[in-house]
Amino acid sequence: MPADIVMLTEDPVSVEQIVSALNEPAIGAVATFVGVVRRDAGERSVQHLVYEAYPEMAASEMKRICQEVKDHWPTIRRVAIVHRTGVLPVGEVSVVIALSAAHREEMFDALHYAIDRLKEIVPIWKKEVWEGGGEEWKEES
Repeated sequence: MPADIVMLTEDPVSVEQIVSALNEPAIGAVATFVGVVRRDAGERSVQHLVYEAYPEMAASEMKRICQEVKDHWPTIRRVAIVHRTGVLPVGEVSVVIALSAAHREEMFDALHYAIDRLKEIVPIWKKEVWEGGGEEWKEES
C-alpha cells in the first residue's frame, strides 16, 4: 500500500495535487478538509497569519494521527496531512487533510477526528497580525 503523506511546507499547497496523489484504482472516495486564512478575527481584521512549527516533532505527531485514523477506521486506505508554515495572507490555504477509501462510509467522522487531533497534539503555532497594527499568538481554533 502506498505511504501516507505528511508534510510541513512554506510553499503554497495544491489541494488538487494532494487528491491526485491519493487516487489509485482501489479508491472510490477522497474526502478533504481545507483550512483557509480568514480575514475576520472577531472585532479585528487579519492582515496575515504566521505559522511556526517544531518540524521533527510535528512530522512525528502527524504520522501518529495518520496511524490513529487508520486504526480506528480500517476502511481508510491513505491519509494526507499537509500544513503551511511562514507568512500566509488572507485567502491562502493553511492546512489540507485528505483521506482515501474504497467507499465513503466513515470518511467524514475520520476527517473531523484528524483535524481535531492536529490542533490538539501537533506543535504548530499561529500568530495573527492585524490590519492597522498589533499581533497575537493564538490558541488553534
